[in-house]
Amino acid sequence: MNKFSLEGKIALVTGGGAGIGLAITECFIEAGARVVITGRREEVLKETADSLGEKVSYKVHDITDLKSIPALVDAIENEIGAIDILVNNAGVNQKKPALEVTDDEFDRILQTNLYAVFVLTREVGRKMTERKSGSIIMISSMAAYYGIDRVVSYSASKNGVEGLVMAFSSEFGKDNVRVNSIAPGFIETNMMLTAMNSDPARKNKAFDKIHMQRWGQIKDVGYAAVFLASDASEYITSVSLPVDGGNSKGF
Repeated sequence: MNKFSLEGKIALVTGGGAGIGLAITECFIEAGARVVITGRREEVLKETADSLGEKVSYKVHDITDLKSIPALVDAIENEIGAIDILVNNAGVNQKKPALEVTDDEFDRILQTNLYAVFVLTREVGRKMTERKSGSIIMISSMAAYYGIDRVVSYSASKNGVEGLVMAFSSEFGKDNVRVNSIAPGFIETNMMLTAMNSDPARKNKAFDKIHMQRWGQIKDVGYAAVFLASDASEYITSVSLPVDGGNSKGF
């Protein structure tokens, strides 16, 4: 089963200190990788690194500071080693009626969820294509699959991410660099449950569409990321993988 191993690989996971990013980090470590996590809150990153051991390093970084991204990539490669796996996980959401979303609010969501993803993928991809090896994973959303009310800026950003997957894949494929996305469904986090419990009608509608009749767990996403990062998926690129218990196909 060595094809599924990430032994000897170095992964960069943005927003890797909490939530889905933390689950991906934990699963990567379990598969043998060394992981660099980034985020804005040093206390969260340090706590995660301390709890997971020597295979985790962290860099405090605001992904929306686009001009600093090339230096971040260079620092990781010079201090730790070549990045074999990139997971664009960091993101923000906004729940608000479309007619009330301001230009600045719309731009803020795209700055984090789309512009930063483009710049980081470009800079890491530049090095991966030179080495003729790499796996890039975007974290997308059900909001890129079907219409969801009150998330217009988030939906636009995640549809943009799906476009980046196809465009980068078409350019990087010849250099053996794969680009895929994972679209998590309704994953059981405190944030998701709080939002759902405050809107019972939305909660029931979402749950009824899940074929497996349970909320997803963060490690469901983590293990999917391990597969897409590993050599077991070496002929898979430009794929958007729903990890949603069948929600996106539900009636």
